[in-house]
Amino acid sequence: MKQKIRKSLKYSFLDGTFFSVMFGFGDSYLTPYAIMLKATNFQIGLLSSLPGLLSSLLQIPAPLCTEKVGRARIMKWGVFIQAMMWLPILLVPYLFHRHAAGWLIVAVTFYLLAGSVAGPAWGSIMSQYLPAKKRGEYFSWRQKIHGAIALVATFSAGYILYLLPRTSITGFSIIFGVALVCRFISWHYLSRMHEPRLLCKPETVFTLWDFLSRARKSNFAKFVFFAGAMSFAVNLSSPFFSVYMLRELKFDYLSYVIVISSATLATLLSLSAWGRHSDRFGCMKVIRFTSLLIPFVPVLWLVSTSKAYLTAIQLLSGFAWAGFNLAITNFIYDAVSEAKRVRCIAYFNLINGMGVFVGATLGGWLIAKLPPISGSKILTIFVLSGILRILVRSAFLPRLHEVKKVEEMTHLNLFFSVLGVKPLIVFVQDALRIE
Repeated sequence: MKQKIRKSLKYSFLDGTFFSVMFGFGDSYLTPYAIMLKATNFQIGLLSSLPGLLSSLLQIPAPLCTEKVGRARIMKWGVFIQAMMWLPILLVPYLFHRHAAGWLIVAVTFYLLAGSVAGPAWGSIMSQYLPAKKRGEYFSWRQKIHGAIALVATFSAGYILYLLPRTSITGFSIIFGVALVCRFISWHYLSRMHEPRLLCKPETVFTLWDFLSRARKSNFAKFVFFAGAMSFAVNLSSPFFSVYMLRELKFDYLSYVIVISSATLATLLSLSAWGRHSDRFGCMKVIRFTSLLIPFVPVLWLVSTSKAYLTAIQLLSGFAWAGFNLAITNFIYDAVSEAKRVRCIAYFNLINGMGVFVGATLGGWLIAKLPPISGSKILTIFVLSGILRILVRSAFLPRLHEVKKVEEMTHLNLFFSVLGVKPLIVFVQDALRIE
C-alpha cells in the first residue's frame, strides 16, 4: 500500500506539473482573450460568474455520483473532458465572428464544469495519501514548485502575445494549443493514481439540507459560509483588474503579465512558511491574520497607476492570499473525516461558487451604475469590494474556532515569523510592550 501511495504521489506531482503549465498558458489569459474579443464589462463578469454558478449546482448530485461511480473514474473523465474543451475555446473566434465573446463564455463554462466534477474526488483521494500533520507542509511545498512552473508559463505566454499584434488571434491560438496538450499529459498521469479504499457508513451520508440545517451549530458549516461570503466580496472586483489594466490603463501584455505575476512570485516565496505555520499554529490563526490584509489590496489600487507601485501591491496580495488559500484548504481536511470529505468538499464548492457567481455578476452590473472615482467606475468597485471584505471578516470570524490543538501566537509575531525576521519580533514586542 505504501508503495502504491508513493507512486501515486509521484503521478499526482507530474499531473500538477502539466496542469500548472496549462494554467499559465490557458486560464491566466481567458479574460484578456475575452477583452480582445470585445467583451463588455458585464460579459467579463459573466465569464467569471456563470461557470461558478453551474459548477456550484453540479456539486449537489456530485457526492452521490462519486460514491456510485468511484472517485478515480469521476476524476479521470472530468479531466479528460476539460482537456477536450480547450479546442472549442481556441476555435471560438474562427467559428463565430459575431457574438464570439458569448460563445467563449459557453465554452469556458463547460471547461470549468468538467474541472469542478473532478475537484472533490481529487481532494478526497489526496487527503488519504497524507497524514494530517504533514498536509500543510506537503501542499505548500507542492504549490511552491507548481506555482513557479505556472509563473514561467504565464511569462512565456505573455511574451508570445507581446511579440504579436495586440489584436491578433494567432497568439491566443498558440498558447491555448499548448494548454490543450499539457492538460492531456496531465490527464495521463492523473489516470495512473491509486484510489485508496474508502469506507462509507450510513451515518456519514448527509444531504445538502442536512448540512444547511446545521449552519447555526456546526463550526464547519459556519466556515463554509464565511468562505462563500468572502468569495462574493472578492469577486465583486477580481474579474475587473485585467479590464482596468488592459482597457483603461492601456498596458501592453508584457507589462500586464509582470504586474499579475508578481502576486504569484510573492505566493511562491511565502508558501513554505505559511504551510509550516498553519501546521503549528492552526489554520484559523493564518486565516484571521491574512483576512486583515486582504481588504486593503483592491483599495490600494486607487493610490497610483505606476507599474512599479501596482507590482508592489500585487506582491502584498500574493503574500496574503498564499496564506489564506492554503489555510482554507487545509482547514477542510482538518475539520472533516475521510468518509465525509467528498460531500463536504462538494458542499463547500457549492456555497463558494454561489458567492463567486453573485459577486462577479453583481460587479459587472454595478460598474455601469456607480459613480466613478478618479474617472473610473472600476475603481469604485474596488473600494466597495474592500469594504465588503472587512464586513465579512467582522461578521463571521468571531464565530469560528480551530479544530485541532495548536500553539498560541499573536498576529504580529506570526507576520514577522512568516517573513523570517525573528530578531525584529523581540524588538517590536519591547517597543510596544506586547505580551
